[in-house]
Amino acid sequence: MKLQDKPDAMREDVENGRFPLVPTREQLDTMSQATQALIDSGQADFALKAGDTAPEFTLQDANRSTVSSRELLAPGSLVATFYRGIWCPYCNYDLQALEEVRPEIEARAGSLVAISPQTPANSRKSQRDNKLAFPVLSDPGAAVADRFGLRFSLPDDLIEVYRQFGADLAQVNNDPSGVLPVPARYVIGSDGVIAYAEVNPDYTRRPDPSEVLPVLDRLRAGVLA
Repeated sequence: MKLQDKPDAMREDVENGRFPLVPTREQLDTMSQATQALIDSGQADFALKAGDTAPEFTLQDANRSTVSSRELLAPGSLVATFYRGIWCPYCNYDLQALEEVRPEIEARAGSLVAISPQTPANSRKSQRDNKLAFPVLSDPGAAVADRFGLRFSLPDDLIEVYRQFGADLAQVNNDPSGVLPVPARYVIGSDGVIAYAEVNPDYTRRPDPSEVLPVLDRLRAGVLA
């Protein structure tokens, strides 16, 4: 099964009232309109792309230990995914699928990390609930996401819809600003240059993790600088 099969099935269940927390038509419209507005804003066009140099960063992991991008790049390459948070089931499918290919990433001299504006405590929950053996780093205020060109502000009506579903982002992120990263996946080479970038403002659409494997192969072989 491809990763996208699960989000597609979930989206169909949500839209047809088969999800445990059935959204109202108004809530569905709010979510759909916010996604379309983000697409129309052209936010993804401003995100870093293949060939750009990735910014260095140092963030806290789920145990509040500091982890730097330099450390993560030590094996050779880094696969970094920007993650909305434990409250987003589409994002959790993404992390679970990445965990499935983690051994193949590591066999290709790659590290794997997820970056989210949520607190370290919620990152621990992400790791535990999704059975992850790779770090989930906390990015307060989506500051690192901003340096990648991914940070955006949620509209107030969507923040309220998420709160109605039990996801109070001000508490989840310990931040009242209502900012999130556009979901994105990057492969960064040992020289800090981005070799692969997938940025999609539609959080229900996710690239299959297998796409990064040939990129890592080329990096390891020295085909990509």
